[in-house]
This record gives sequence, structure tokens and C-alpha cells, in this order.
Amino acid sequence: MKAEPVNFHFHDLHPATEDFHAQVIAGLSQQTKRLPPKFFYDERGSQLFDAITRLPEYYPTRTEIDLLQRHGADMAEMLGNDGLLFELGSGSDIKIRVLLDALQLQTYAPIDISREPLRLSAGAIAEDHPQLEVHAICTDYSKPIDLPGVFDDERRLAFFPGSSIGNFDPLQACNFLRRIAKLLGPDGRLLIGVDLKKAPARLHAAYNDRQGVTAQFNLNLLTRINRELDADFDLEAFRHMAFYNEKLGRIEMHLLAAEPQHVRVDGCCFDFMAGESIHTENSYKYSIEEFQALAAQAGLASLRVWQDDDALFSVHCLKPV
Repeated sequence: MKAEPVNFHFHDLHPATEDFHAQVIAGLSQQTKRLPPKFFYDERGSQLFDAITRLPEYYPTRTEIDLLQRHGADMAEMLGNDGLLFELGSGSDIKIRVLLDALQLQTYAPIDISREPLRLSAGAIAEDHPQLEVHAICTDYSKPIDLPGVFDDERRLAFFPGSSIGNFDPLQACNFLRRIAKLLGPDGRLLIGVDLKKAPARLHAAYNDRQGVTAQFNLNLLTRINRELDADFDLEAFRHMAFYNEKLGRIEMHLLAAEPQHVRVDGCCFDFMAGESIHTENSYKYSIEEFQALAAQAGLASLRVWQDDDALFSVHCLKPV
């Protein structure tokens, strides 16, 4: 086994299996069945999401990477080169590598719920940047984070790519941003990717790719529940469904029961009618002005916004006020 670099530190604060169990049972017990999207990202789910980001229909990842490559120097100047950089929901390391090349930091702390993908990507960054102290933190960043006591004296920056802020409803997003503002402190900065509102047909195509990779990603959540929670979901009896809810400004992803069925999860039983769905994810889209207003409610002021020429995606630099 290859030794980990001396500048790499792994902090395993991963939520217990009981948390997964409790949230799945609670979500399936609601009148409108729901499952939190954070549970998509087991090892297979992370691999499938990486495949989604390379699909021709899925514009967010390549557009955000292009913005980072074109404007990385400007972004680095807005963030400042001193201190500690948190990355929330780090996943693949492509975007952070672009940003790290533009910055000269002392400490990088990626935070993600998927243990092994986090360990691999953060370890590789530590190996490629021997001057950088890398503290990988495996935890659920959507909840208050009890940080390891190694960051007390450093100025704090945060990078939240991928438009993952869209997975929160607006009230949750405001509360989440408020926690980030508190984490950063008055001298901190947040660089965040936000997907923009656009033609529904473009959005529909991005979440219903012709190769069916997004469908596999959605259905893999049931595979994980079967494996980890002794469940008996029949994957052939569920269909991926994604659509743009224009009134609410969000993509909704569901798993649709194709026929009536009875499902057992660790001894708990759930009945599905034909056409009933499990709501697995929202992805809210914002105009520039809508997101700036949301950030302001959370105590974050806009310093700069970058967007592509086709107005598909935006990256915002914010500061606590």
C-alpha cells in the first residue's frame, strides 16, 4: 500500500450508519416520500456523477471549469492568498486544482461525505502540492461542522463549486450560507458556483441524458439502500424522472414506481401505488439578482460575479458583513 504524503491529514467525522438508516426510514414514512440527495454519493454514486459531468448535455461542470480557467487570477485576487481554503463537497478535484494553481495558500481543507473518493483526491493533491498542508474532513457539510482544532489562527476562505447550493430549498440555502458566513468570520471570502435560470428545454436535457447515466445515478440510491439497510427494492419497478418546475424555479428528480409494490427496509414496510414517486433531489436555479438577494439575507455581500457568454452559469465572490 502506498504511503500517504506527510502533508496529508485525514479527519473522519463521517456520520454513522444509523444516520443513513434513520433518514431513509423517516423519508419513506412521509406522505410525499423523500430521500436526501447527499446519500447519492457512495463510491458507485460518485463514479456515476463524475460520468454525468462529462456528458454533452450536462453544461454546468465544463462551464464552471472554463470560468475558473479564464478568470482564476481574478478570483484568486478577490480571495487573497493568505490563510486556509475550505472546499465544500469536494468530490472530483478538477476544479480545485485550477483554483489552487492560481492561489498560494498554506492550508487546504476539502470537506465531503464520501470517504474514499475524498481520501483519494485529497491525497493526490497533497502529493502534487508538497508545500500545502491538506486536511481532508469526511463529514456532512449540510449540518453544523465540528472542525478539528487545527485551524484556529488562520484567515478562512471557502470554495463551494458545482451549484450544489441549488440542492437546498431557499430557506435551507439561506441558513446554510449564514453558517458559512459565521465559519469564515469577517475577513473571510466565499467563492460559490450558481446555476442560472435558462430555457426549460436546456435544463430538461441536462437531467435526462440520452445515455441514461443520470437515471443510473438516481437508481443507485435504491441499490445502496438495498445493500446497506437490508432492503428489497426492485430496481426494475422504478423509473428515473426529472423535470423543470418553472413555478418554483427548480429541477426535480424523482424515482417513479411503475406498478404497485410492497418494499421492506430493515423490517419496516412501505407500500407504493403505481405512479407514486420518491423525491430524491431538487436543483434550484437563480438569476444573478435572485442569488445576490439570497446571499444578502444570509449576511453575505457580493464582491464580484463571473458568468459565461451564454449566461448558463455564474461564480460569485462573497464576503461576510
